[in-house]
Amino acid sequence: MSSQTRLSRAYKEAKRIPFNNTDKFILFSDCHRGDSSFADDFANNRNIYFHALNNYFKENYHYIELGDGDELWENLFFRDIFEANKNVYLLMQKFFNHNRLHLIYGNHDMVYRNENMIKKNLHEYFETKENKNVPFLPNVKFHEGIVLENIETKQELFLTHGHQADFMNSIGWKINRFLVRILWKPLQVWGIKDPTSPAKNYIELIKVERRIKKWIADNGNKITITGHTHRPRFPKPQENLLNYFNDGSCVHPRSITGIEIANGKMALIKWFIDTKEDGVLQIVKEYLEGPIELDKYKSL
Repeated sequence: MSSQTRLSRAYKEAKRIPFNNTDKFILFSDCHRGDSSFADDFANNRNIYFHALNNYFKENYHYIELGDGDELWENLFFRDIFEANKNVYLLMQKFFNHNRLHLIYGNHDMVYRNENMIKKNLHEYFETKENKNVPFLPNVKFHEGIVLENIETKQELFLTHGHQADFMNSIGWKINRFLVRILWKPLQVWGIKDPTSPAKNYIELIKVERRIKKWIADNGNKITITGHTHRPRFPKPQENLLNYFNDGSCVHPRSITGIEIANGKMALIKWFIDTKEDGVLQIVKEYLEGPIELDKYKSL
């Protein structure tokens, strides 16, 4: 099966969510939530991520996670990840309880294609205060893709992780998982980068982006938003480029990036720690691109 066929399958089988210009969505991906060990890339940005997500919850956003939320290649047991990030997961539970949580699996949490694995990890957790299992995300669903359908303009936004354009991270993901778990995680502690990841291998990154852009060109220049490469992409409509967007990741050094969709507009944003004049640290949001009206982006 080619990368083009895999992307087409993700689109055809995607969960469809109707929305209008009053609805609001925040898209994050590639959190790689880990166990707070030295190899945990998420740990440095946990407070930034929690503050940003809590802000979006208060502002009535839907949260869409575009894959690789949980780092299930480096870590054998989800409970270790949960305990290290319990405040984050309980915040995600709030989105879920308000029907505002939508999840896509990526290559690092590919096991969530399996309903039994979802049930084992996410349906409940052990609450030490009550000394018993309590509901967490009962009957939560993961999808390979999501299509946001604007009921006013009929415009579609296709969301997926993007690993479909990467053979070894889609078909050969078990081999890569083995290499990461056994070889690259220990070496990462010493600062050696994992060459199997397109986020750390520029040649692979370019190849992945080229394949996704080919699919977009062959499918009417449909707005397509992915993660996977960790490289933010946000073309301006006046540049006459293909409608390929990437929300970046939550494991950038000292910052996280994402894409906001609100009031009929879309923007690439960054949350990071900044310093006031008096030396007090604060978490702030910056618009890297946009907001730009969605209807500015045209099909071929």
